[in-house]
Amino acid sequence: MISTNDFSNGLTIVVDGELYTIIEFLHVQRSRGSAFVRTKLKNVETGYVIEKTFKAGEKVERAYLDTREMQFLYKQDDLYVFMDTETYEQMTLEKETLGNAIDYLKENDMIKVQLYKGKPVGIDLPVTVELKVVETPPGVRGNTVSGGSKPATLETGKVVQVPLFINEGDIIKVDTRTGEYITRV
Repeated sequence: MISTNDFSNGLTIVVDGELYTIIEFLHVQRSRGSAFVRTKLKNVETGYVIEKTFKAGEKVERAYLDTREMQFLYKQDDLYVFMDTETYEQMTLEKETLGNAIDYLKENDMIKVQLYKGKPVGIDLPVTVELKVVETPPGVRGNTVSGGSKPATLETGKVVQVPLFINEGDIIKVDTRTGEYITRV
């Protein structure tokens, strides 16, 4: 158990039997009345964000997540199969558990899987990934870096806006937090 005075961004706690990550928090002290802590919490399993207020000094259960490096093997229907690189055990995660991470997963990628009491609850993506452009309208001679953008479909099926000079077959770097194009590799 930890006190609300020990809250920090990124901390994982258990509220009403569900796992939440603290996105932001604010200690509020009024001239009259007791102090409280206003928080924004993200549900680890569903991704929903809620706002919750705690009394100052209130105790909540801290969730300790185990992170293991696993290799993404393949996708079968709505199930994604990962292999623990140390024990060679295979683990399946559902599409809902992965959320928008499926837009950045390629076969044989090494990913950090978060486990809570032995059960997978999510994955940690790297900040950037390199993906191949499989479909985009052709570039026109004279296009420059600041000349605009066009849609490009990546090898995972994700569509991102890229500069006009990007062609099919190019490998680009994409930010996994925002889903935006960064640079051509």
